[in-house]
Amino acid sequence: MKNQQEFLERINQHKGILHKVARMYMDNSENQNDLIQEIVLQLWKSFERFEGNSQFSTWMYRVSLNTALTYFKKEKKKEERHTFIENLDQVDEVDSGEKENQLELFYKAVHELNKVEKALIFLFLEGQSHKEIASNLGITEVNARVKLNRTKEKIQNIIKKYGYEF
Repeated sequence: MKNQQEFLERINQHKGILHKVARMYMDNSENQNDLIQEIVLQLWKSFERFEGNSQFSTWMYRVSLNTALTYFKKEKKKEERHTFIENLDQVDEVDSGEKENQLELFYKAVHELNKVEKALIFLFLEGQSHKEIASNLGITEVNARVKLNRTKEKIQNIIKKYGYEF
């Protein structure tokens, strides 16, 4: 049996994955923390079966995304969806506050995506190639490329729908 110390070290080394997945799938910090706990639990339950055939981070992405997809289905039934803030074009200058507004708007747009689209965007933002995205999601590389392009367009349209463009 693999030991707890090794698990904790690896999780700590790649904890950014946990936070990024949680932020992609949950829109408030309380739900994000709950999801992180659920992901860590699922990682721990399956850690003994991690054989090292892939990088730990790749395995962690897969478990994290699968957990988030399952968890999101449960939570979606419980929560009401939030609406976008309407008057986002009040800021005249692009400063750090504006960049934070843009980032918040991006995440709000992401929350309108379906579970597969969220996974695609997440993996894309993590710098994964189309081939790696396809492998992580169990689809073909061509399908990953097409779905990713459609998802990017969808995000742009959601943002435009609310009268704000980057």
